[in-house]
Amino acid sequence: DEVRKGNFREDLYYRLNVFPLHIAPLKERRGDILPLARMAIQRHAGADQVAVTLTPCAEKALLARDWPGNVRELENLVQRSLILLQGQSLAAADLAFEAGAETAAAVEDTGLNEDLRNHEFQLIVDAMRQHGGKRAAVAEALDISPRTLRYKLARMREQGIEVQ
Repeated sequence: DEVRKGNFREDLYYRLNVFPLHIAPLKERRGDILPLARMAIQRHAGADQVAVTLTPCAEKALLARDWPGNVRELENLVQRSLILLQGQSLAAADLAFEAGAETAAAVEDTGLNEDLRNHEFQLIVDAMRQHGGKRAAVAEALDISPRTLRYKLARMREQGIEVQ
């Protein structure tokens, strides 16, 4: 189109167009989104940082997006989110979408209850780290009973969240 409009040199076009490739946009390759996100996490988390994982609600939010900027947009989101991340798991609330970029579907899929649960889990993980895994100190710092803490830790393990 640009050659036809006179905005791009035809000889240069043919020099660059030796082997044309068509790669479908990311929104048409939903199965690639999570592997690409995990690869970006590995690349940008740094060698000295503990492995960062995606929570189920973050996975839903990533899959709900259309990704008009394709892989570059996904990579930028992951990098931005890792810079701001406080813990070891990346939840939907931690995804640093550009202002107004998060889809309504992502907000609906994550739900308030799931966001609150993930925030609660993150508080527990942070308290465990801060108190060296001493459960009595963690329970006291969070103002919950040791029994409640045991219950919440069991629920976290069921959801695949690693705790000390």
